[in-house]
Amino acid sequence: MLRSLLGEPPRQNEGRLAETIDAMVQTIKLLQKEIKEHQDPSHDFRKLEIWVHGLISSLDELEQSLFAAAFFRKKVRTESVEDMDPVERSDYARYVYFYKDGFIRVFSALDKLGTVLNELFDLKTSKIKMHFSYFTVLRQFAYLKTHTELGNQLIAIKETYRESLGVLRRRRNTEIHYMNSEMKDDLWQRHQALFGKVALEDLDQHIRELEQGYRMVCDTYFTVFDYINQRWKKIAAV
Repeated sequence: MLRSLLGEPPRQNEGRLAETIDAMVQTIKLLQKEIKEHQDPSHDFRKLEIWVHGLISSLDELEQSLFAAAFFRKKVRTESVEDMDPVERSDYARYVYFYKDGFIRVFSALDKLGTVLNELFDLKTSKIKMHFSYFTVLRQFAYLKTHTELGNQLIAIKETYRESLGVLRRRRNTEIHYMNSEMKDDLWQRHQALFGKVALEDLDQHIRELEQGYRMVCDTYFTVFDYINQRWKKIAAV
């Protein structure tokens, strides 16, 4: 959707994104087959099917936000907001919007997955914390000593992206709970520059960190649904 608004050709899914969406679609097909064969009187499988569709949408929206942030970042060439003309200032504002939307969506996508994992594997995370995050759910695998293989794989992914994820988490928390992240940066920079111009942060670094967050979500989603599909096939074969 955003690509068409920006005059860009439609996305062609490839690489890890294509693998992840394919794995999730396979899970949906397995759920639909179960519903057809056993009617799903409790509606549990139907609920999971709807949730997985929602996760596909969340991943798609995150990728679009990353693309749009990178698109507008390329249009920012001046080193300080004060030196920008109106057009570039508008492009910078659009970059900030999609960058913030992106890092918020990283954790939203993970937390939605946490809800699915908690339900699917009966992890009882709400007994630990009523409003839980993905990372709380992740700890439940080790605490309950269940699905250890999957839990260990997910922990390894989290550790791989720890540094970038930490940066994005701090920015997310600042944006949601305290003040706009760019306002916090401006205050610090104004203190450093006194009455001088406020230089922009390293926007390329921001994009790299957001891309790492997106990749972490892709790897996490793929690992979860590949595990679900393989496990389902093993059970069906018995």
